[in-house]
This record gives sequence, C-alpha cells and structure tokens, in this order.
Amino acid sequence: MATHLVVSHGADFFGQDRHDITAVTGLTAYAEVVLPAAERRELVELLEHAADGQTIEPATAAVLAEQLLRVSRHKGMAAKPSRLARLLADAASRATTDGEAWTWTATTETELAA
Repeated sequence: MATHLVVSHGADFFGQDRHDITAVTGLTAYAEVVLPAAERRELVELLEHAADGQTIEPATAAVLAEQLLRVSRHKGMAAKPSRLARLLADAASRATTDGEAWTWTATTETELAA
C-alpha cells in the first residue's frame, strides 16, 4: 500500500517533495472549508485521490497553486497542514512557471529507500 506521495517540482536536490499520503488527503477537509463550493471540486478530487497518482497540466497547476496558497493562508489552519498546503502550492507554481506537467506519484517506504 502506498504511504507517501512524491511530487515533482519540489524543493529537494532532485526537484521533488515527499509527503505522507494521509496528510495530503487530510487537506481535503481544509479545502472544503476555505474554498467556495463552485471553485474547489478539482482540488478536492486531486487531494482525495492522491494515492492514485496524477499528472496535472501547467494551466491546471496554476489554478491549484492559487487555491492551495489560499488554503495555507487561512486563519483557521493548523501549522502542519498549512505548511503542507504551502509546499504543494510552491511545487505547482514551479511546474507552471516551467511549463511542465506537475506529477504526483504514490510510493511506499521500501521504494523510497531504494
């Protein structure tokens, strides 16, 4: 079972970020509170299905980056989920700037160690 999410355009040496999938899917509840219903569908679906892996086109990544940033800045956000939302927003923004697809790949601890 996948336990982590490897996100492209991250901040590490390899241009990736690694996040606990449970923490990523946990952002769904925050997005549902912060964003209006008419705007949040795509972000909520992405977060809910993080374990499935995703390839997000640059134009969509730009929208998601803005939404994740709004979520991260909400006054009701706890520090850890706020930081996670900000890291995801930054990676989405870098993908957009580079004109590249933003990819999410589910992986396990064993695969990360290899």
